[in-house]
Amino acid sequence: MLAGHLTTAMVAHQKFPKGALLYFLFVSQLQDLLWFILHYLGLERTEPSDVFNATLSNMTVDMLYSHDLVPVIFWLVVTFIFGKVIFKSTQIGLVGSALVAGHFVLDFFSGHPHHIFGADTADAGLGLYASNVYLAIAIEAIFCVVILWYYFNKDAKLGIQRTSKNKAAIIGLFIFGIVFMLSIATTSFRELFGIPEFDLGFNSNMPTLIMTYLGMIFYLNYFVPKFKLEKRS
Repeated sequence: MLAGHLTTAMVAHQKFPKGALLYFLFVSQLQDLLWFILHYLGLERTEPSDVFNATLSNMTVDMLYSHDLVPVIFWLVVTFIFGKVIFKSTQIGLVGSALVAGHFVLDFFSGHPHHIFGADTADAGLGLYASNVYLAIAIEAIFCVVILWYYFNKDAKLGIQRTSKNKAAIIGLFIFGIVFMLSIATTSFRELFGIPEFDLGFNSNMPTLIMTYLGMIFYLNYFVPKFKLEKRS
C-alpha cells in the first residue's frame, strides 16, 4: 500500500493523542522507509531505476530485510523500545508496534510479494502488485474510504470541528495516492506520454518515491491537527 498505511497513523493518534502524529505517520510507513535506505545500501535494489519506466506491476525488489516476516518482528521490537523511551509510555510503544504489524497485514493483501525470510521461503503476502495490480489498488481504495469515514465520524463524536476545506485537504491526499497508483499501474509515464530516453539525474526512481512518501507524511502532519474543539457545557 501507499496511502492506506497513513490512515492507520491518523486513527492511532486520534485514540492515543499522547503520541506525536509525526511519530505515528513515520512508524506506519517504517518498512517502506527502511526499504529506501536498504536500496542505497545495496541490500534491496529496486528496478527499474528510471522513474519514467516504472509501473507497479513491473517494479521488482526483494524486500528481504524491510518487509519479510522475520525481520518485521525485529522492527516491531525496535519500534516498541523507541516509542516507550521517547514518550515514556509503554502504551505508545505498543501502538507503534501495532502500526508496524498493521503495515505487514495491509501489504499482505495489497503490495509487492513478501516472504517469511527470503525468496526461497514461503510467501507471506498475495503479491497482488505483480499478479493483479488493479485488485490491489481497489483493496487500498476501499480501505481508505472505510477508515477515513470512521476517522471523521469519530472526530465528530469527540467534538472535533473541521472546516470543509480541511477535510477536503486531507481526503484529497488519499485521492491523489489512489489516482497516482492507477496512473502507473501497468503503463509507465514513458509509454503514456512518449517520453524519450534520457538521464539528467533527477529521473531516478528511488528519489521520486522518497519525496512522495515524505511529502505525504509532512502534508498530513500539517493538515490533520488543524481543527477546533467544540465547547461543551
